[in-house]
Amino acid sequence: MANELTLQELEDFSREFNADLTSQVVARAAKRSGVLEASYNDAVSHRLTHVFSTELDTDNVTNQLQSGRCWLFATLNVLRHHFGKEYKAKNFTFSQAYNFFWDKVERANNFYNYVLENADKPLDDREVKAYFDFAGHDGGQWHMAISLVEKYGVVPTYAMPETANTNNTAALAEALAQKEKKDALVLRKLVQAGDLEAAQKARKKFLSEVYRMTAIAVGEPPKKFDLEYRDDDKKYHLEKNLTPVEFYNKYFKDVDLSDYVVLTNAPDHEYNKLFALPSEDNVQGKYPIKLLNVPMEFLTSAAIAQLKDGEAVWFGNDVGKQKENKTGFLATDLYKLDDLFGVDLTMTKKERLETGMGEVSHAMTLVGVDEDNGDVRQWKVENSWGEKVAKKGYYVMSQDWFEEYVYEVVVHKKYLTSEQQKLAEGPAQQLPAWDSLA
Repeated sequence: MANELTLQELEDFSREFNADLTSQVVARAAKRSGVLEASYNDAVSHRLTHVFSTELDTDNVTNQLQSGRCWLFATLNVLRHHFGKEYKAKNFTFSQAYNFFWDKVERANNFYNYVLENADKPLDDREVKAYFDFAGHDGGQWHMAISLVEKYGVVPTYAMPETANTNNTAALAEALAQKEKKDALVLRKLVQAGDLEAAQKARKKFLSEVYRMTAIAVGEPPKKFDLEYRDDDKKYHLEKNLTPVEFYNKYFKDVDLSDYVVLTNAPDHEYNKLFALPSEDNVQGKYPIKLLNVPMEFLTSAAIAQLKDGEAVWFGNDVGKQKENKTGFLATDLYKLDDLFGVDLTMTKKERLETGMGEVSHAMTLVGVDEDNGDVRQWKVENSWGEKVAKKGYYVMSQDWFEEYVYEVVVHKKYLTSEQQKLAEGPAQQLPAWDSLA
């Protein structure tokens, strides 16, 4: 039954609001300073500190600026911390622009493949629309990043520095999205007409054009480079004429990316089950996106174990919730919006996922944890928003925030139970492109 909002009801609402003097005081504060500042809970600062019982030796942070490349930054941060520990070069950084270039071309290839395989479906089909919406997109997942790393390797930042279009990707993303969607209409017509040979020729032509567009905006990736750096002891290192793949294979020879598992905590999905997100795969023939859904305590214990072994942890989270950039605090009671508005805004993690209030909106890196007699107090978080945000780029995250707003951690399979290891290696249930985990 549809209810009309009557003028009498509106008059009643106004009368109730104006009869509450406390609401008038709160309204004046909120209008002047904003609802977040007016509801800020400074008691959080009495609880969270910047001291951790387990902490990796890190220093400078990276900056993704105006781009959606957090997933790639977080992955390369995990790798650079490994490189820094192994070769005593903690401030060595890798080029995000390099892997970003290849992602744009690979993602276009996957999009065209999907279009060719599903040309018989109508454009208003829910799945087709979801794939079209992902064209040109910047967002990504752990498996997308490691697929790029294994296929194309990595290079130091100086070998392929950032450009105006990697620092601010909106214009390139829009241009690529428009091109790929326009191309899709051509490919669909060719397949529907039965001219598969012409469709394949068009696909190759379109990919060449995507390559050219990306090269113009980002620069063409180096085929070889000289590795040159000074380590933490000021010792000079030089190795000439390396390809990106040679560099990765030589300097990360003890890292097997296939050994890492994405543990997810999605209470709106069945626990102890492996899920896949084929709609977001980017590199054909490499790692499909897989998520092992388990209760939250396993994300906590596995992340702590990996940190104690000296290795950073990639994690996916909903960073926009209960975050303060000046202090660098992430805590569930950071803003008392319920008290400010006089309403109950409480939702469970399951309810937030089911209604779209919860999502994996960002990826960062865990580089420390603070425990007190087995209880987790807080985590040290390395972000990729530069050193002017939070405390020189690092956040302090409460355990409550971890449990409520962290959805994924990437850990070595050795930190899983034997049953979880079997599940991670088994078949995965494919999730649709509109799933809450997508």
